[in-house]
Amino acid sequence: MLDAALRKAGAVWVAAANHPPRLVWTVWRGGALWVAVGPEEQEVPGLADGVSCRVTLRSPSTHSHLVDLTALAHLVEPDEETTAALASARLNAPPRWESVYRLDPA
Repeated sequence: MLDAALRKAGAVWVAAANHPPRLVWTVWRGGALWVAVGPEEQEVPGLADGVSCRVTLRSPSTHSHLVDLTALAHLVEPDEETTAALASARLNAPPRWESVYRLDPA
């Protein structure tokens, strides 16, 4: 069920510990959510390597709540395929991110 919800989620909110949730674009790949952040990209206050996050998913069609889950953030250097998936999610805009985090559902 989680895999289906993450594939269909129209909106993803991420809240790092003690910070309010932020609406972010993500890529669901390899059993994890991938989030690109940086000054010229989206920001997720408090997101850091090893930080636990709350992730909230909403339906793309009804905007209704799908699921809340806890995920552990890992600062990573994405491989070529993940970088391409992130770029595609940004409609092939030039990469402007500074960091990429893999959010592994707990």
